[in-house]
Amino acid sequence: MAAPGAWLPAVRACESQRPGLAGAAADRRSSHDRHGWCPARRAAPSSPPHVPAREAPGPRWGMDEGKMDENEWGYHGEGNKSLVVAHAQRRVVLRFLKFPPNRKKTSEEIFQHLQNIVDFGQNVMKEFLGENYVHCGEVVQLPLEFVKQLCLKIQAERPESRCDKDLDTLSGYAMCLPNLTRLQTYHFAEHWPILCVEIKPKCGFIPFSSDVTHEMKHKVCRYCMHQHLKVATGKWKQISKYCPLDLYSGNKQRMHFALKSLLQEAQNNLKIFKNGELIYGCKDARSPVADWSELARHLKPFFFPSNGLASGPHCTSAVIRELVHVITRVLLSSSDKGRVGALRLGPGPRGPRVCEASRFSRSLHCQGKNTPERSGLPKGCLLYKTLQVQMLDLLDIEGLYPLYSRVERYLEEFPEERKTLQIDGPYDEAFYQKLLDLSTEDDGTVAFALTKVQQYRVAMTAKDCSIMIALSPCLQDASSDQRPVVLSSRSRFAFSVSVLDLDLKPYESIPHQYKLDSKIVNYYSKTVHAKDSAVMSTRFTESEDCTLVLHKV
Repeated sequence: MAAPGAWLPAVRACESQRPGLAGAAADRRSSHDRHGWCPARRAAPSSPPHVPAREAPGPRWGMDEGKMDENEWGYHGEGNKSLVVAHAQRRVVLRFLKFPPNRKKTSEEIFQHLQNIVDFGQNVMKEFLGENYVHCGEVVQLPLEFVKQLCLKIQAERPESRCDKDLDTLSGYAMCLPNLTRLQTYHFAEHWPILCVEIKPKCGFIPFSSDVTHEMKHKVCRYCMHQHLKVATGKWKQISKYCPLDLYSGNKQRMHFALKSLLQEAQNNLKIFKNGELIYGCKDARSPVADWSELARHLKPFFFPSNGLASGPHCTSAVIRELVHVITRVLLSSSDKGRVGALRLGPGPRGPRVCEASRFSRSLHCQGKNTPERSGLPKGCLLYKTLQVQMLDLLDIEGLYPLYSRVERYLEEFPEERKTLQIDGPYDEAFYQKLLDLSTEDDGTVAFALTKVQQYRVAMTAKDCSIMIALSPCLQDASSDQRPVVLSSRSRFAFSVSVLDLDLKPYESIPHQYKLDSKIVNYYSKTVHAKDSAVMSTRFTESEDCTLVLHKV
């Protein structure tokens, strides 16, 4: 296990030869650290780093730099910070960074940004989640003319709400990655159709930290509280019945309810692709209401391939049920080994295992039944590993923010130490090792504060990642002992599971997270919880009055 002060190397020998630096370093050692952590003043910055000119996606991806044709690529999707295009024939995508029109970055900065994403996936998330689940890709340099023409080609397909930022067309750098809507397990001819379900499960535990001051956070999960604020601000039309704790419970009944809830109100937490094309999902509050009958029409050949069900409500419900059961089996399967056991966080969440706002729990409560807490997730499955990484948020944002402020004060005094603190990288094996220090006893040092801040950033990354489940029908005689297979009532599928959206959350976003957390809890407490309390109080008063009247009679 890494020592709490291991974020920073020892003072360089050359400091002792420079007037005043050795004494300054000694002063900082005594005032900031009890573990021998010695921040080192760096020498004056050298000239900008040389950026290696990497070729466009070459033989590894089945493409030739001299034949990069924008017409072979199509718009695939985009988030707040990046845009993705997919190749029409090959199982590969290109990911470009996006920036506001008035914000310019040098080619070197863009290259380093992308390389940090690759390194973090390779050295940190792959270690935690397993190499079969995490696909890091590589940074490539593309012909600028190709990038410019591609930008023009896809502009009309971009959602209006995302056009406030422009695709980077000046540096030529992008990330080349496998297309995760396709099977990633084995390389074989894709003559069978491919179905892919993308799930963003969100945070799967209720905070257990003693630093939490809002009692509501010990009862209701972040996702369920945030739903009310999002609907109130117009982000979504209606509140989803989905609760992450149901999905992470390992109990099949709760998992089925959670997945059906996602299908009913997908928001940005569920998408379904068929042969790489989006066939089901929600972009924003203006998106049409989910049409299960249309979805069932797409899915019916997968689950009832020969002389299946007739059309109608019965057919729709049967197809949706098959889809939910298959996804559940895949999510509970184990197909990789990561080093997540090194975290030693225990078998599961230490807080409540049931969210009080869960629609599943409430419906059972109305029936006079208790919620089945959990069956337990298999330790090898991706949900379990993801949950373990999420639980690196040991202190909650309420306990973390004062530590962030401690690091900030240090950086104000010694701004040149930012690189040494590895806040902006490099995200290497040493960075990963330091994340394994799970101590929560604050010794007052900057080193302790920094470790918790870095763990929080990693935990937030796991809370916002997406799980991609690719399914392809396979025949009985075409199965292989090496290829993972999942069964439905009438079909069998080869499948692969991958993780998407694993960029390390920015250090600078912590103040925003602190304010947002308070806003979410305060809104929920003042509106939803207060309303529920008033209803219960009214019911009690009415019951009391009725009892008194009957007593008189």
